[in-house]
Amino acid sequence: MDIKKEASIPGCQIEKIKEIYKKSGIYIRPDEFEKMEITDFGLGDFFSIGLGVIIYVNTERVCAKELAMTPYQICPQHKHPHIEGRPGKEETFRCRWGEVYLYVEGEASKDIKGIIPDKYLQKFSVFHEILLKPGDQYTLQPDTWHWFEGGPEGAVLSEFSTHSFDEGDIFYDEDIERMAVDN
Repeated sequence: MDIKKEASIPGCQIEKIKEIYKKSGIYIRPDEFEKMEITDFGLGDFFSIGLGVIIYVNTERVCAKELAMTPYQICPQHKHPHIEGRPGKEETFRCRWGEVYLYVEGEASKDIKGIIPDKYLQKFSVFHEILLKPGDQYTLQPDTWHWFEGGPEGAVLSEFSTHSFDEGDIFYDEDIERMAVDN
């Protein structure tokens, strides 16, 4: 199996992400699973901070991905800046399965549903919560701080965006290392 993953990600974690995709009812071809990106963002704490990403297309104009998260797994706070005269990525998230807690700039919500492990509390600064359930979607403008977390069962999100240049993302946590995947 030729899954693109970071060295710190054991096979059991890959199987958990595949299980989440299967629970969602979204058909993923075997060759798409083989090209799946599994990342812990260089932190070595996959079930707290991580994602399983399947990229369908990433052209100069558009990008489409599936993002799978285990229960309460977080995609860390980041933004998509303008790069070399090109506008940053505009993206729409659509919840396909489970619940997603999306956090964006704006007035902090009271009693957020997300759970941040204590050791990461200082690595987040935006807490305006948007709850996404299956069929709900939200569009983010370029250069907007955001992060998201899977709910109690995990979640699958579809991402539709302009060209994705992930290696240009800016993370609030300076310890994050984002692996680029050529597709």
